[in-house]
Amino acid sequence: MAAEGGGKEMNEIKSQFSTREGAYKLLTHSEYSRPNRVPFNSQGSNPVRVSFVNVNDQSGNGERICFNVGRELYFYIYKGVRKAADLSKPIDKRIYKGTQPTCHDFNHLTATAESVSLLVGFSAGQVQLIDPIKKETSKLFNEEGLLSSQNQANSPSGTVV
Repeated sequence: MAAEGGGKEMNEIKSQFSTREGAYKLLTHSEYSRPNRVPFNSQGSNPVRVSFVNVNDQSGNGERICFNVGRELYFYIYKGVRKAADLSKPIDKRIYKGTQPTCHDFNHLTATAESVSLLVGFSAGQVQLIDPIKKETSKLFNEEGLLSSQNQANSPSGTVV
């Protein structure tokens, strides 16, 4: 049945709409996972970051998703936007004290169904290498927080001294 004036169906699913809170747009997977996308930040809360990796496992559920909320870091099997992940059963969940994850990314070249390298950056300057499938913590870099963007900005050559 056509709606008056527009000639479109009344049951049409909209891909974008506006409300008084803001504009909403349905994103494709590639748009959503783009690393330079502006992060969500709602009135003073910490931004949520999302990383994806494909591990090419035999079950057909090869994609994995990692995201952080405040001081917590979660790792799940990702089944796409149409099927929700079981949020009660993460593959790995970590809660950090004293610092919080601010960024993370997978090593896509070495990812397998048995092992995934995830590099996590923290608010105090540390960088940690973890494997959320094996639930292992490999290395912690810059543990004392000696390297920071301020040190690099103040250095005349742009290198850390």
